[in-house]
Formats: sequence, C-alpha cells, structure tokens
Amino acid sequence: MKFSVFTVMLPDCSQQRTLELLRANGYDGVEWRFTKTDPARREEAPSFWGNNLSTVETDTSEAELLELKQLTEAAGLVVPNVAAYIGSGDLAATENAMRAAKLLGAPSIRIGVPNYDGKRTYQELYAEARTYLQEAVSLSRTYGVKGLIEVHHGNIAPSASLARRLVDGFDANHIGVIYDPGNMVHEGFENYQMGLEVLGEYLGHVHVKNAVWQRTDAALPTIGSGDHGRIWQASWSAVTAGAVHWPQVIAALRAVGYDSWLSFEDFSGSADSETLLRDNLAYIRSLL
Repeated sequence: MKFSVFTVMLPDCSQQRTLELLRANGYDGVEWRFTKTDPARREEAPSFWGNNLSTVETDTSEAELLELKQLTEAAGLVVPNVAAYIGSGDLAATENAMRAAKLLGAPSIRIGVPNYDGKRTYQELYAEARTYLQEAVSLSRTYGVKGLIEVHHGNIAPSASLARRLVDGFDANHIGVIYDPGNMVHEGFENYQMGLEVLGEYLGHVHVKNAVWQRTDAALPTIGSGDHGRIWQASWSAVTAGAVHWPQVIAALRAVGYDSWLSFEDFSGSADSETLLRDNLAYIRSLL
C-alpha cells in the first residue's frame, strides 16, 4: 500500500508546510484539495472547507502548477489524485481539473455526483449523471486523466453498490470510484469486502477517515403529546475511534487484491495536524 493525505485535513498548513510534514512523516503522496477559495473567507481562521491554506486554487497558472509539481517531487512525493469539487455535469470545471492534474502528474481527479434531496427522483438524477460521465470519459481520453466519483453521503452513490451501478459499463481506464467507508457511516453499513467485490475493476482510490453516531439534545417532532425520541447524528471521529473497523477494511482490501493508495482525510480535530499525520499513519501501517 502507498499512503497520501487529502490536504483538506490540513487547513492550517501552507502548501510548503504540507510537503515538509508529509515528507518528515514518511508519506508517499499528497492529494491536493483543488477548488476556489471564497475571497471573503481569507481573513477567517483556517478551516477544512473555508480558509484552507493547503488548497490549490482552480485559477492557478500553468507555471505555478509546474512549480508545485517540482516542489512536490523535491519532497519525494507524488500526486495520486486531485481532489476537485465539481458539480455533476460541469464539463468546464472537469476539463480545468484534468488539465491541472496532468500538469501536476496526477493520474486522476475527483468528479461530481448529483446530490439526492428528494426533490428530483433517483431515476432522473441517475440519467443525468450517466450523461455527464460519458462526457467525462471523452475528456479523460483527451487528457489521460481518469475521473473518479466518490462514495459519499448525500449523493446518489452513498454505497459501493450504488457507485458501481452509476459507473457500470464505462471504460474503467477512464472512470472509477473512490471508496470511502467513513462517508458510508452517515447512511448505513455495507459489508466491506462485498462492496469492494462489487466495485471490481472500478476501485480506483481509498479515503481513510472515521465517523460515529451520537445522540443529540434535539427532540424529534412530536405527534400529539409526548417525546417521540431524540435525533441521532453522525459526526467525525478519530480514525481509531469510529464506527468503521479499519482492521476489517484493510483485510477486505487485501482480499480483493488492492495494493494502491490509502489517502487520509481526518476531520476529527482530535489532535493537531502533525500529531494526526504521525499517529494515523502508524495505526494503519500496524494493520498491514
């Protein structure tokens, strides 16, 4: 296995500091967060999805991307994936991210999946997504960069099996799936090995994080009188402490012959960035 970090988890680290920390802690790669930072948030304290200092901006010039590639290589690292934030169907953003990935030497990017909120049917969203993925295949052939959808709560691919249904029939050289069992905690459980077997050749990348369900103080809506229960909510946890049993996930990955990237995406805030980088890697390595 090879180890990288999705830089969304390092909001307080500049690009240079990120590279220094990953090199010092024995990582193999860096999965850059690729998006446009809202200028209004640049004065805020660093945060995962706000003023994240370890972000490659979508308007970064070709010269700057090539310079970042050189800095990455000088740190002894590679870029296994560019973690873009792309809406399903946004071909301009998809092409821009693939162009950036090619300059950075990354073989893949994260591409969009429609969210599901019940306002449009699954069938409508599925058809729309398939049309987009067909266009993404064409762009992938042009740039030599694969598009990866992510197993993620809130979208129409919250499990390995639904992700496979979405990508089924496309050329696996151009379309694949990011497996993320931490995200799956939010919507349920699917047997890890079975899900990975379902993904088959489409398994392209793995994110490592964890989450746990907690009872909140908010009450469910009542009917008539009486308390009908409390709302349970999923929240991020330390990699070692959540609902995902990582020893079982690692065993399942080995069972299907996966021997590629594990990319950490720890949102727990359970320790400072440097401690998380050190301890998370030591833990997963101990399982191997």
